This record gives sequence, C-alpha cells and structure tokens, in this order.
Amino acid sequence: MRRLTLSESGLTSSEYKTLAGLSTPAKIQDFLDTFAFNFEKKGDTHMSPRRVLAAKKMHCIEGAMLAAAALWIAGEPPLIMNLSSRMGKGDVDHVVALYKRGGRYGAVSKTNHAVLRFRDPVYRTPRELALSYFHEWFMNETREKTLECYSKPLDMRRFGTDWLTGEKDLWNVADALAERKHYFLVPKGNWRYVRRADAMELAAGKIIEWKKSHPRT
Repeated sequence: MRRLTLSESGLTSSEYKTLAGLSTPAKIQDFLDTFAFNFEKKGDTHMSPRRVLAAKKMHCIEGAMLAAAALWIAGEPPLIMNLSSRMGKGDVDHVVALYKRGGRYGAVSKTNHAVLRFRDPVYRTPRELALSYFHEWFMNETREKTLECYSKPLDMRRFGTDWLTGEKDLWNVADALAERKHYFLVPKGNWRYVRRADAMELAAGKIIEWKKSHPRT
C-alpha cells in the first residue's frame, strides 16, 4: 500500500514529521502512552489527530484514529475496530487500531486501564483479537463480564483526509463504526456459564494509569 504523503495529508510539516516518526506499531503505542487520558471534563469529544496532538490528551477512539493516521503515513491500512459491551449493563465501548505482521493481527490501544491495552500480532483474525479482551472486560460494581461483540474493521480512507485535521468532533466516524456489522462473541445460551470476576481480578481491574485529578487531565 502507498504511503500517505505530506501534501495529501493536509497536516503541517511538524505534525507530519511527528507521525512519520512512529514507524512501527510499538512506537505508535509508546507515543500514545505519553499522552494523558482525556476524561472529557467539558463534554464529549471525538478529536481529530491534529487536535489530539495540540491537546496532548486522548481517549480510546481519539487514540485509535491517531494510530490509524500514523499507520497510513507508514504505508499501512488505517483500520480501526469497535469492541462493544452488552446493552443495559452500563459499560462503555472501546476502539482500537488494527495492524498486521506476518499475516497476524495486533492492536494499538489507548486506555486508562491495565488490561485493555496493546496487542502483539499473534491473532489470526479480528475475532481472535477481540476475544483476547473478553476475560478482563468486566464491571467493577457487579463483576459481570460484558464484552459482547466486535465490529467489522473500518478503513479510515473512506473519509478522505479531512478527518486528520478537522476542527470539529468526528461524530461521523463514531456513527460509521456503530453502523458496521458487529459479530457476537458469546452464544446467547452460554452467557449463563460466564463466571464473574474474582477478588484478585477485581483488584487488578481497578488499576488505572491516569487519575481525573492529575494536572494534565
């Protein structure tokens, strides 16, 4: 696949140079990890990569889009994927950027939690990758595991290049993800066999990287 060039991207030379320096998924993940978590204190946001670079904070879909931008500049497909919780359980979705090495999928992920993070390229399909998040995805209040389905990957090239630099929130990307075909992970009859998280898992699930009171958040 052809790399996205500076002139095509609409980015400034400085912005492009920053993203072009993230030449591997591991470098992209390391870069995302330096950014504070976006707790959206002033309201919901879906910031473009340009706005994220300026704000120096991001949440999952913002991190996934920035990662997709870096992958595109590196000559790889800018793919993101939604991971969705069971309806009515009060949990939130998670979005990751996908990459492939040696025919296997991995993921770049921005999260505030210890377990919903980067995935190495060892998964044969997006389904296998999504399943790697299942056991640690639970509600702290009820200990119920809630990861229900994952979306067909979304290629960000369908939006052209405006999403890289837009000043408005990218709700159209969130809508497109929601409209993608989603694939269920657990047969309906098997939810009754799913064990709740135990005390050790619950303790691990409460580990976070960024606190809302941190000066950078």
